[in-house]
Amino acid sequence: MEQQIRIVQPGPLGALKDEHGNTILPPRGWIFLPAGDAGVTRKVTAKGKYWRVQERRGNKVFTKGVWAPAENIENAKSEAEQQRSAPEYQKKMEQSKMRRDQKQQLYEEDFLLAVKSYLNFHPSNAHIEDELARYVTIHATPVGSGTVARTSMIAIEERAAKAVIAWMRHHTTRYDNMKIARIKGERRMVRHNLAVSSLELLQRYRETPQENPDCKLQKALETIRSTKLP
Repeated sequence: MEQQIRIVQPGPLGALKDEHGNTILPPRGWIFLPAGDAGVTRKVTAKGKYWRVQERRGNKVFTKGVWAPAENIENAKSEAEQQRSAPEYQKKMEQSKMRRDQKQQLYEEDFLLAVKSYLNFHPSNAHIEDELARYVTIHATPVGSGTVARTSMIAIEERAAKAVIAWMRHHTTRYDNMKIARIKGERRMVRHNLAVSSLELLQRYRETPQENPDCKLQKALETIRSTKLP
């Protein structure tokens, strides 16, 4: 008898693999529900008969969707559609979106202040500090961006510092075009060395006026500025 609930992996030619690596097929009458609609997926899994398809890439696990009886999936879709068409549901969703938008706006404002506090440029470089802080915030804070700014595991001050260094790595160094040997620890070492050079560059802006248009940081800002980024 097939297990009612299990975790499986994608296999060759549309087949699946169980926890032991053996190729298996879903039970007859089951269909696949791709990931993407959490509401429908929750309704399907709540019925207690499904196979969740997960794929590991490096240290991360990605859910591709679930296999379940066709009737369960169709019923879940119908239930979700009826629920979402109700006026009270629409009102609830609008209110929820407003709360999320307000929360995001407040976070962006707090993050911007944290970045500016970390930069702490010389007063003569205040205009550069403002511009850099704005670009780092725009890049780092969007919901779903997967950047360090979206984690809650570390303080916002540390998130801001790491976001600045990440921005510097991508905009003022050759990191994105570097060919890094596939040796354990090599990428980490490269990133560390680039971070050191970025910290040295930032320190100059903290200590003395910097009006060198050939500076890597100012050239990076000019490049972004020319794209008319808001």
